[in-house]
Amino acid sequence: MKNLALHWKILIGMVLGVLFGLAMTQWDSASTPDIHEGTQFINHWIAPIGTIFVNLLKLIAIPLIIASLIKGIADLGDISKFSQIGGRTIGIYLITTVFAVTIGLGIVNLIKPGTEISQATLTKLVESNKKDKKTAENIATKIENAGKQTNAGPLDFIVDMVPSNVFNAASNNSKMLQVIFFVLFFGISILLVDKEKTVIIRGFFDGLNDVVLKMVDLIMLIAPYAVFALLAKVIVSSGDPDVLVALLKYALTVLAGLAMMIAFYLILVSYFTGRSPIGFLKAIAPAQLLAFSTSSSAATLPVTMERVEEHIGVEKEVTSFVCPVGATVNMDGTSLYQAVAAVFICFALQHDISFSDQLTIIATATLASIGSAAVPGAGMVMLVIVLESIGFPPEKFEIGLALIFAVDRPLDMCRTVVNVTGDATVAMLVGKSVGKLGEPKIKNWDDNYEAVK
Repeated sequence: MKNLALHWKILIGMVLGVLFGLAMTQWDSASTPDIHEGTQFINHWIAPIGTIFVNLLKLIAIPLIIASLIKGIADLGDISKFSQIGGRTIGIYLITTVFAVTIGLGIVNLIKPGTEISQATLTKLVESNKKDKKTAENIATKIENAGKQTNAGPLDFIVDMVPSNVFNAASNNSKMLQVIFFVLFFGISILLVDKEKTVIIRGFFDGLNDVVLKMVDLIMLIAPYAVFALLAKVIVSSGDPDVLVALLKYALTVLAGLAMMIAFYLILVSYFTGRSPIGFLKAIAPAQLLAFSTSSSAATLPVTMERVEEHIGVEKEVTSFVCPVGATVNMDGTSLYQAVAAVFICFALQHDISFSDQLTIIATATLASIGSAAVPGAGMVMLVIVLESIGFPPEKFEIGLALIFAVDRPLDMCRTVVNVTGDATVAMLVGKSVGKLGEPKIKNWDDNYEAVK
């Protein structure tokens, strides 16, 4: 077991977590309905392990971005190289996002999920969500948040990127773009100062980067146990299985689209970098499995950067920019989901959707993905914005969101895997295009252990 590859350990943890969660749901059904012993046991004794793990990853996300991005820019030694990397990164991210939305629209129009949902099933889904106060409040909050974003001015996105207080921005993972803006500003300023005068500050961030990456290695030691806890909690919170079956066709449509995006990434990796697609998947498997377990690109970011840099061989100058920006801007899986979910809701609620509406979905989903929070559930907020753009009746928003709410969490887990895979793919493509894709240099948590024990 000790010599087993990390992704296999995590996969075993996931399987055991699902089985344990299913066992706990049986304990629920065999006891008094108001007590729910199985769910209580997991929430009190198992779930905290997963929460601690996710908090640890979020804890080091901002320090890692700051240290690695400043070091990466400083090591470039040339602003023109940075503009090259930045331009190609944004360009590729936009192209893959448009491609993802197009795939989503193509497959949802082919399969047409939602057209077969009866009024009785629809009523059951809506009523079950209304009875759950937490779910109803969650849906209302997402509609409210989407309204705030819709009412924003055309330049508010740029305004929001510039922080008035860097310490305030660094204390909130949802303000990652503000942190990236400051770090880019700081790193470029270092390049413009005489190199002899910045030796100490360069050395500081170089050492800080190594320390934070070592923290990633240490945190990953508990990853198999953490995903066990996270998956067990997801299973006991999944809700009525009859409701999930009613949405199976919709869920399979989304999953088919996401699988096509993974295949698209593998083709890009093979064609443009000459690397083995299987080797690529093995290298980023731990990041993919954590993305599935946490449903958060931001929480997975430290692991994504570590795998891309050490296990794939993309140099820090590229990784330190492409991956943090991707965690915020690149939402291919989420954008694909927007397209499928929006059309599915229109089909189910018998709202006519034209070809021009679907072109609007492509534009809106692409723009909405930029700056979307890299946290669980952000896709629902984006979905409301997409529905508004095609004239979907506001009074039906709650019904539409309630319709897909039951399967949103498991689909969120899957689309986050695609988001993270897209980040790694683009890092490879950009690295290859600027000559920064080399051989892997794997580091382990105990590389220096013998010297200090």
